[in-house]
Amino acid sequence: MAEEQLVFTLEGGDVVIKLRPDLAPKHVEQITKLARDGFYDGLTFHRVIDGFVAQGGCPNGNGMGGSGTNIPAEFSAEPHQRGTMSMARAADPDSASSQFFICLDDVPYLDNQYTVWGEVVSGMEHVDALPKGEPPAKPGKIVKASVVEA
Repeated sequence: MAEEQLVFTLEGGDVVIKLRPDLAPKHVEQITKLARDGFYDGLTFHRVIDGFVAQGGCPNGNGMGGSGTNIPAEFSAEPHQRGTMSMARAADPDSASSQFFICLDDVPYLDNQYTVWGEVVSGMEHVDALPKGEPPAKPGKIVKASVVEA
C-alpha cells in the first residue's frame, strides 16, 4: 500500500503532513477517516499560542467538541518539536477524538503525555501565519482536508 499524507488547505496555502502510523496507527486511521469524510473542512484553529501550539479540529469552534469517537492513547517517546502533529485530549488519556495541535516550537514537557501522529513536512509558514489568540478574533480555518498519496 502506498504511503499517505494529510494535506490541510488553509486560507494561506497547503500544509503537508507526513502521517506516522508506526507511532499511532489508531490515531492515523481515525484522522484520515475524518478527513476523507469532510469532518475537518471549514473548522477553525480555536487556540493559537505563539511559541506553543496551534489547535484545531473542534466542530464547535471552542475546544469543547469532538467527533463522537474517542481513541485510546498511543503515547510514544517521539518528541514534541516544531511541526509535530499531536492529539489534544481531556484529562483522561483515552479521550482524544478529533482535536489536534501543531507544535509551533519545541515543547518537550508534552512528551509521553500526548499522542504524536504526524509531522509537518511543508507549509509550516502557513501555520505560523494563523491568527493568534484563545480564541483568535478572526480564527484561521481549514478550507479542506485531503488524504493523498505521498
